[in-house]
Amino acid sequence: MKNVILVGTVACGKTTLCQCLNGMELSYKKTQALEVIHHTIDTPGEYLEHRSFLRALITTSVEADMVLFVLDPTQDRFMFSPGQSSSFPIPTAGVITKADVATEAQIKLGKELLELAGADPVFTVSSFTGEGIPELTAFLQDDN
Repeated sequence: MKNVILVGTVACGKTTLCQCLNGMELSYKKTQALEVIHHTIDTPGEYLEHRSFLRALITTSVEADMVLFVLDPTQDRFMFSPGQSSSFPIPTAGVITKADVATEAQIKLGKELLELAGADPVFTVSSFTGEGIPELTAFLQDDN
């Protein structure tokens, strides 16, 4: 599996996605610092929300093969800048989380916004129901 770094806002589902991708029991845990779990670097949402921490994300990304921009489409805010993927020295894909609770319109807007930020491709998943997880896992295999 590719080494990935998860980037997104507070409570967007990064840690839950990390747990799901790594076959762990799903449990809420606020990420306070960078955490490496198998092939996944989980980051605090504050690193995206506070622009002074963006350098830490970019620097840490050199330890990964791919950036995953993680978006909760039910949140009323969008923290990724247009073309933000170009800040990273590695490819960027997008992951829309909480597909089990988001509306179609929220998911569609989330996909458009992630694409505007430079994420390609964009996956829609639910860590709780497993929707979209097999497609994301297959994409993250080393041979892609």
